[in-house]
Amino acid sequence: MLGGMSRLPRFKRVAKVAPIRLTERDHKIIRLIHRHRFLRSHQIIALIGGSAQPLSRRLQWLFHHGYLERPRAQLQYYERSGSQPIAYGLGNKSGSLLQLAPASWGEKNRGVGRMYLAHALLVSAVMVSLELACRQHGIRLLHEDELNLPVEAPLHWRVKLRDGAKLGVIPDRVFALEYADQNGQMQRVYYFLEADRGTMPVVREKLTQTSFYRKLLAYEATWGNKVHQRHLGIPRFRVLTVTTSAARVKSLLHACSRLQRGHGLFLFADQSVLQKNLFTAVWQRGKTAARPASRAALGKGKTFSWLQATGSQLITGRAA
Repeated sequence: MLGGMSRLPRFKRVAKVAPIRLTERDHKIIRLIHRHRFLRSHQIIALIGGSAQPLSRRLQWLFHHGYLERPRAQLQYYERSGSQPIAYGLGNKSGSLLQLAPASWGEKNRGVGRMYLAHALLVSAVMVSLELACRQHGIRLLHEDELNLPVEAPLHWRVKLRDGAKLGVIPDRVFALEYADQNGQMQRVYYFLEADRGTMPVVREKLTQTSFYRKLLAYEATWGNKVHQRHLGIPRFRVLTVTTSAARVKSLLHACSRLQRGHGLFLFADQSVLQKNLFTAVWQRGKTAARPASRAALGKGKTFSWLQATGSQLITGRAA
């Protein structure tokens, strides 16, 4: 029978395990991980609340019972940089419990690749930081499954550029913020998240090749052609990009400055903001211009905080 859990291997289940009865908190943990795809143990503790040690022990029990999975791609990070909070995905039993198709979520999550896992964890890190900031400031965070959009998840669409080229758009996440404006009226603003790990070229010679600039063009066309209103039922939106470093932010600002319009749609920050309150952290947007920015203006983004922008034009989703 299972015992002495702190001494067990991190990524190997025990052969015999005492039965457990799922609690309401267990169900909440499973639903959270399903929503985020992957979460580290400290993020689960922050979202659930309560004492860290008993909750960490419960996560171990859920892993050894097959409700949660620990992706083996983490082993490379442990070997290189030492102990880190363990990342969890759904196990087969949770897939069946939630009536997901297919139900083999354990095999799927256990064998996920290192690059995919790293990107997914950056996405979840942004969303967890955002949720904690919303709780602090009395702002309601609505996830994609709470938005009742007239399209199937995951959210995706296609746009046509001015030269006739067609591009697909698949945000890493879509969410909305609800808050009371200065008159006490409830407002809802929609956001698309891009988690950029710096592995994609910023600009390439051809639009047939993947690049971050191509993503910016696709979002610009979404706004310019009102695709978000006609296809998604979203009145206005902004695009948040969290990337790896300040140097990478500068490169993305250069690319954003090449757009002909819609610069104000885009907010950029490096992942150091995840250690802060996201509403008081400084974000940057590319310089607004009616034509591509001059060389001298490249990278000179305006800075502001979400908290200062709440209820003002900066958070309305109108492009400058």
